[in-house]
Amino acid sequence: MDDYEARVGELHTKRKKNLAMGGLEKIAKQHERGKLTARERIDLLFDPGTFVELGLLAQNRDGSDTAPADGVVTGHGDVDGRQVWVIAYDFTVMAGSMGAVGEQFKAARVRELAVRYRKPLVWLLDSAGARIQEASGSTFAGTGWLFADQVHMSGVIPQVAAMLGPCAAGTAYIPGLADFVPMVKGTSSMALGGARLVKAATGEDVTDHDMGGSQVHCYESGVGDNEVENDAECIATVRRFLSYLPSSNAEAPPFADTGDPADRAVEGLEKIVPVSPRAAYDVRKVIKAIFDHDSWFEVKPTWAKNIVIGFARVGGHATGVVANQPMQKGGALDSDSADKAARFIRMCDAFNVPLVYLMDVPGFMVGSQVEKEGIIRHGAKMLYATSEATVPKVTVIMRKAYGAGYYVMCGKGYEPDTIVAWPLAEISVMGPEGAVNIIFNKQVEASEDPEATRAQLIETIRAQINPYLAAGWAMIDDVIDPAETRRVIIKGIDQARSKKIDRPWRKHGNIPV
Repeated sequence: MDDYEARVGELHTKRKKNLAMGGLEKIAKQHERGKLTARERIDLLFDPGTFVELGLLAQNRDGSDTAPADGVVTGHGDVDGRQVWVIAYDFTVMAGSMGAVGEQFKAARVRELAVRYRKPLVWLLDSAGARIQEASGSTFAGTGWLFADQVHMSGVIPQVAAMLGPCAAGTAYIPGLADFVPMVKGTSSMALGGARLVKAATGEDVTDHDMGGSQVHCYESGVGDNEVENDAECIATVRRFLSYLPSSNAEAPPFADTGDPADRAVEGLEKIVPVSPRAAYDVRKVIKAIFDHDSWFEVKPTWAKNIVIGFARVGGHATGVVANQPMQKGGALDSDSADKAARFIRMCDAFNVPLVYLMDVPGFMVGSQVEKEGIIRHGAKMLYATSEATVPKVTVIMRKAYGAGYYVMCGKGYEPDTIVAWPLAEISVMGPEGAVNIIFNKQVEASEDPEATRAQLIETIRAQINPYLAAGWAMIDDVIDPAETRRVIIKGIDQARSKKIDRPWRKHGNIPV
């Protein structure tokens, strides 16, 4: 009996030590930096009392107890009643570095089980990267398995990389391969080489924040998705993101009754959207008016702002929204906006989330600079993604539908299940002004009153590209009152929920990257 009690007591002592992470002093420093600990973050992520930990008693490879849980907390819990798996790097233990035991066994097991059970996986990232002092060949190979696993999980289960601190070298590819990457302003960063490594290798003197903080990745590079103020907001954002996605690609997205009537007329759009195709407005106001109240969740709001993407609910069902933004570059598409939309479209398609395209696009940007940036290649990504998507697709042409912009925003040739237009719509290879400048410029210059001739030609062309001609040729399904948009979207998605698309067998397509 004494031996039994001693052994059980030893167990509780070991548990208590590892639950204490790096100790009170390290925890205090973590809080001084404005960051929560790995375990505090886990408490916010999961529904109360649902977290089940795996590998609490792990230790670093040399067998000592100097790295409680080997610096990473792993396990599963419930988010809104659905199982989710977690890998949370503990910065209070050796700066959250990736140890051999923690990475090759603990984290690898969680990845294996998440795929086995087809459940989402969330990384809570606050790590200095691979543990240099354990960087033998086997450890290095173990981090390689991580990224291969992520690729194999892609499109099978949702993957979230919550950026809550530094994320250098090995851990930086985790967000690069994840579906959603929120970043905490001021404390999170990611880079392939940390500031000290960059200084040693190149002589460049730069901070981790300046090189890879949220200001860089959420505004300039597009690697980050949503910038948030603190850890609590970051975790809340993760929970909200997951609420729109199924647990795996074999399921439908979860339904949530918002109490917003499906047949509600959308009032007040005439106060948001000007009749003039050249006048700007904020398309996010249109989205909020059409979709279920308080259901709009924008993704990448600060990068490539000429297109707006995000999730909303319509009749309680999760929906992906792709909308042109006339407030930025007139809504014209460029390389970044095409990349942004393409990745979102592919994510929605992978996880059975219907797509709604709100079209008001003057086409793609033109000029020598955008050609040098590879706009053809980047634009082809969006074209590819829209063509490939087999989920229900609804297209609403609000105003402009010009050129290749019409194609990538799911025009008639790209299998929309419903395609309708507002009476304001103009569908053409280019706008009337551009057509006059290119085709009729000599006629204008030769006239006695060039300005009057130009205006007359513009109106003549405008009369030929109105939506009634498209409807007359059955190139769109209907011209609708803007107030009917919500009802038409709901009906369009409902009619297509059981759709089946048969295409030639292939191993995979060759998407332009």
